[in-house]
Amino acid sequence: MNKAIRIGTRDSELALWQAHTVQAKLEALGYTTEIVAVKSTGDVVLDVPLYEFGITGIFTKTLDVAMIKGEVDIAVHSMKDVPTALPKGIIQAAVLERAATDDVLVHKGNLDFLNKEGIIATGSLRRQAQWLNRYTDHSVTDLRGNVNTRLRKLEESNWGGAIFAAAGLKRINLLPENHLVLDWMIPAPAQGAMVVVAMESDNYCREALAKLNHTETEICTFIERQFLKKLEGGCTAPIGALAQFKEDTIHFEGILLSINGKQRIHIEKMIAKNADYSTFGEQCAQEILNNGGQPLMQEIREKLNKK
Repeated sequence: MNKAIRIGTRDSELALWQAHTVQAKLEALGYTTEIVAVKSTGDVVLDVPLYEFGITGIFTKTLDVAMIKGEVDIAVHSMKDVPTALPKGIIQAAVLERAATDDVLVHKGNLDFLNKEGIIATGSLRRQAQWLNRYTDHSVTDLRGNVNTRLRKLEESNWGGAIFAAAGLKRINLLPENHLVLDWMIPAPAQGAMVVVAMESDNYCREALAKLNHTETEICTFIERQFLKKLEGGCTAPIGALAQFKEDTIHFEGILLSINGKQRIHIEKMIAKNADYSTFGEQCAQEILNNGGQPLMQEIREKLNKK
């Protein structure tokens, strides 16, 4: 069997870059492919904050439907956008080697606002909460759209800066000189990683994609997403997580904050890299819940449900 593998993707510049990257890797292995681009609800509706859609996976749902209907064979996603529970019949088939995990502040060449009142733009509750925890005199405004749209909105605004994932800007050569790496900000679970999903029943595509899998990235993102799943309970919340291989250990750092950033519950743990990591993320999340995370998650759910 030698069918053309139809690669589903969103039609933003970054999503297409990711799809073409997977396409090049598959074709280098001798597979025939084609790109099929679709527009997601998250790309079309830009005037509503993501959490107000009330569902997770706003950027992946359209591609899930296309796969289930047989219109595409596989789909490529920024892994941080993918819900921790995949739809029935769809499986994670490959995680590519991770790029930079950092968040960056893109600014206008002047950082004086960091020491006084200022306005920062982001569509992420996680970034908002961590920023307000550190810069208590600042306010945060919502920012939506693809990378190009968000950079243009920043240029046209009176904001001090806007927060982006470094990986996304670097991948499409849009990281401006005027940026500051936020090395203190804990990224979203699986930030910087790309995942490819396939139908569970499609052995041909699963076998092809297995050749692209990067084991170390797969393990780290598994731990981070397990941490997220245990905490999240189906709602969007200000949660950060990062697992990294460091010499003989896997080092994990996780965080849960209130939406206004005033409450912050943090954890840092490590295990041996050859240890059983299958419940490590869950154990870290349970510690967060035991240390005040349970009532905080309840408060976050109630606030988001009122919006």
